[in-house]
Amino acid sequence: MAVEVRVPFWRSFGRAQIASFAATAVDFGTLFFATEILGIYYVISTGIGAFLGAITNFLLNRFWSFEATHVSWGPQAFRYALVSGGSLGLNMLGVYAFTDGLGLKYGLSKVITSLLVGLLFNFPLHRRYVFK
Repeated sequence: MAVEVRVPFWRSFGRAQIASFAATAVDFGTLFFATEILGIYYVISTGIGAFLGAITNFLLNRFWSFEATHVSWGPQAFRYALVSGGSLGLNMLGVYAFTDGLGLKYGLSKVITSLLVGLLFNFPLHRRYVFK
């Protein structure tokens, strides 16, 4: 069994933001491709993009941001899936609320929602629950 490494807060925060940026590129790329090219309803495209972004984010956070290979990946992936499911719901709800409720373009809605969910929901739960 590997020894637990506790990555300092600011280093894990910075790395998590870079990992999040990479995952966001996958997420947004999928959203726009699925909506604009494939003609999929933007709320469904949001879900597909979030799922692919989540896989990207899990791998980067496990191996790099939090250096959390001291725990087997199965239980970690389960905890990540729980948090990711909550994040997915919040992202879909936020994009819908900002787009249909406030009349913003879905791309702007996605940016606003992603920032809020990422900073206020994902990072704290990843650091304290998923990759502890």
